[in-house]
Amino acid sequence: MPEMIENIIAPDRVLLAAVDTGSYDVGVSLDELEELVRTAGGEVAARVVQKRPSYDSASCIGAGRLEEMAELCAQLGVNRIVFDCELTATQIRNIEKVCDVFTIDRTMLILDIFAQRATTHEGRLQVEIAQNKYRLPRLAGKGADLSRLGGGIGTRGPGETKLETDKRHIRSRIEKLSAELEEIAKHRDMLRKRRKKDNVLVAAIVGYTNVGKSTLLNTLTQAGVLAENKLFATLETTSRAIELPDGRSVTLVDTVGLIRRLPHQLVEAFKSTLEEAANADVIIHVCDASAEDCAQQVQVTNELLNELGCAGIPVVTVLNKCDKVPYIDELDISKQENTVKMSAKNGTGIAELLVAVQKALPQSCIRCRLLVPFDKAGLLSTVRAEGRIFSEEYTADGILVDALVDVKVYHLAEGFKV
Repeated sequence: MPEMIENIIAPDRVLLAAVDTGSYDVGVSLDELEELVRTAGGEVAARVVQKRPSYDSASCIGAGRLEEMAELCAQLGVNRIVFDCELTATQIRNIEKVCDVFTIDRTMLILDIFAQRATTHEGRLQVEIAQNKYRLPRLAGKGADLSRLGGGIGTRGPGETKLETDKRHIRSRIEKLSAELEEIAKHRDMLRKRRKKDNVLVAAIVGYTNVGKSTLLNTLTQAGVLAENKLFATLETTSRAIELPDGRSVTLVDTVGLIRRLPHQLVEAFKSTLEEAANADVIIHVCDASAEDCAQQVQVTNELLNELGCAGIPVVTVLNKCDKVPYIDELDISKQENTVKMSAKNGTGIAELLVAVQKALPQSCIRCRLLVPFDKAGLLSTVRAEGRIFSEEYTADGILVDALVDVKVYHLAEGFKV
């Protein structure tokens, strides 16, 4: 019998590198970068940080520290270097020349994760556009060696370099993908307008990546959305309707998670998806109360929401994973208005959340009990058309109903309240 050998693909061993210029907290950012590496399927072997007033134009990090990195890579069997900042094509080439290790930056890593996790046609379009926009200024050709010269009369000369041809192809691809994405965005906009016309209330679930947005949606609606303890588990929007305590129906929309220094290319590509928040009637801002940098995560989310034009939309803040934080009541953020403490995984705090969402939404309907005389029964047709009737009972004095009455017609029914 021949011996069966199982092929096991070892995860990439990664060296994280950062230059601390004082512009942001490098320690927190590297912790997040390490989580990104794990999400992409790699394992971190070491970290290298250098304090400098600015990035080195040739290699981002200083020449001496770059030599140390090369030695570390050889000693630890590192086959990937990930920098916690954006690198130019020249910097990547110089780093790889010294370390002899494939090198990427933070943005390339995030784009790679998005490419792995995009499942819908729209998601794949958005990721490919972002990747091509990022690649375009970083293409590096080899000058005259790659020139494409003609072979006959009138074709002699410098011709078109391979670099120029590649750029032209990428621009053409971006235009084609953008046109496809624009058609999808138009369809999404049409659905939004239809919801407005039909007076459908919308609550957008937003927040930092991996704070439990999809788990919350699953707990509220049994949507069955993928919920993993990984960054960017959700890239596509999912909509599900739920009923509030006052009988109104609201559509919950799950959105892509946010992150510090989210690449501009991704913000642009996913703008039509993120704009669900700007068109919502209320925003459910989910935070990870157990995270050490919870306040910073909230700040990142709020800044991006402001960029998307969400100012003025009511916000309900959800402090999720409170079961992991015994001192939750001591946090400043827990004392803010419209804040709900809960655990989406355990299902605690759901009732409080629904009440908070109900209060935050504009008062479009009023739930009440009415006793409508038989000669005024036509009023119930108006109530039913504009609102909702939960139950009705015929009595000796008229029709007794439990109804959700639209505020526009409430004055017609107010005299029959019981």
